[in-house]
Amino acid sequence: MAYNREGYAPWSLTRKAGVQSATVNGDIEVPQYVQPVLDTGFVDEKGDWKGTKSSDETFFTSDKAQAVANGANVLFPNTADRDFIDMIGFQNLFIAILPTNGGNFAVTAVMGPQTQGFANLTPVNATATLKGAIDRNDMDTALVDSAEAMTADVWNIFYIGNRVQNQKLLQWNIVNNSGGNSDIDFAYLRIV
Repeated sequence: MAYNREGYAPWSLTRKAGVQSATVNGDIEVPQYVQPVLDTGFVDEKGDWKGTKSSDETFFTSDKAQAVANGANVLFPNTADRDFIDMIGFQNLFIAILPTNGGNFAVTAVMGPQTQGFANLTPVNATATLKGAIDRNDMDTALVDSAEAMTADVWNIFYIGNRVQNQKLLQWNIVNNSGGNSDIDFAYLRIV
């Protein structure tokens, strides 16, 4: 919406020109415009465009791990084009696990695969438990859950708040401790 309104002018063009006896007209046209602004990012110190992140709208899924033996582990995500989770710009995360055998599963946040670099650093210590000074002054594990009970044939969805925020190269190591073989599906959704 745009419209003009009148406002008070403390000077006129004639007075500005130096004619002191000129009458000052106290009304001028003041254009009023309402314009929406959309913030989609910024240019960083190197001159590169950095877009503003938004939360994922749907879950990203991985390839199903078939017949994971009791006591065996599998790493997720595990697709050809998505073998780690990039949490840069994201604060929270949902992970979802769908096992075909109910029981306990160990869930650990680990460093992503050696096939990827961490920024410009290669090789990385792949599958190492993630550690950092998260809540205290000493190094702490990001997330290690040694016995999480899961129900078979449904998505077991877990909210992970702040523990892996901004982790550049994230994978999940899931150990089947359910007492028998299990197919395991995995999915994740990132939240800004």
